[in-house]
Amino acid sequence: MIRFTVTKYPQGAFSWVDCSTSDADARHFYASLLGWDIEEAPMGGGLTNYTFLRDGHRIAALSELPPQMAHLPPSWNSYVTVDDVDVLAPAVQKLGGTVLVEPFDISDNGRLLMCQDPQGAAISFWQPINHIGAGLVNTPGALSWNELWTADLPSSKAFYGALLGWAFEAGPGVPVYTTIWNQGRRNGGILSMDEDMAAETPPMWVPHVSVADIEAAARRVVQLGGTVHVGPRTNADANRWLLFADPQGALCYLMQLNNPEPWLEHSS
Repeated sequence: MIRFTVTKYPQGAFSWVDCSTSDADARHFYASLLGWDIEEAPMGGGLTNYTFLRDGHRIAALSELPPQMAHLPPSWNSYVTVDDVDVLAPAVQKLGGTVLVEPFDISDNGRLLMCQDPQGAAISFWQPINHIGAGLVNTPGALSWNELWTADLPSSKAFYGALLGWAFEAGPGVPVYTTIWNQGRRNGGILSMDEDMAAETPPMWVPHVSVADIEAAARRVVQLGGTVHVGPRTNADANRWLLFADPQGALCYLMQLNNPEPWLEHSS
């Protein structure tokens, strides 16, 4: 099996995901589904951070929502690497976004900024020090894509384009889907929600994790107590994908990549 390892992420690239959940037992669901090992570390306040590993590489993390946030629905959070979160924070506000948590240090791992875009989708920005993010990408069991669900595509493109310098390309024959480009690399996508979907679904970022066999993964999701909402289906690039919810309700995609894109290190 080909493994695409990462030692550095460029400015504007998705580099990490973590799950905030109502029940930390969700870690066992993901470990069984994706072949992840689990590393535990105390967070304080009686809470624990669980880091998922694949072949010794950090892949993602999970933690239980603290009591003051227990009313929030379980969800996956997407992180974008940036050079300076302190410079980015006022830019987020100037462009109509909201700073949820001002920049702060996470030990000597890096510096974090937590925000919402103007439509309300939560997104985090990561200035790495000793923790670059995920050590594998586009490999079974590793992050392969990040997707924004929005009801206002023009506004979302304007915000992220101005903030991060992203470029956008409409999918051929798929007007509801837009590909995000960052420094010449495909960096994710945007799903433009129709009125019916937008009436039931808030704007959000949803990650994709690669799997070797989408049909087997679909069966495994159900066996472990999750729910397959859409798929498996095939996209324009012949990738097979599905959308599921874990037993606590957090949404995530799985994707069987037809032609995994190699990770080429950037000089910047």
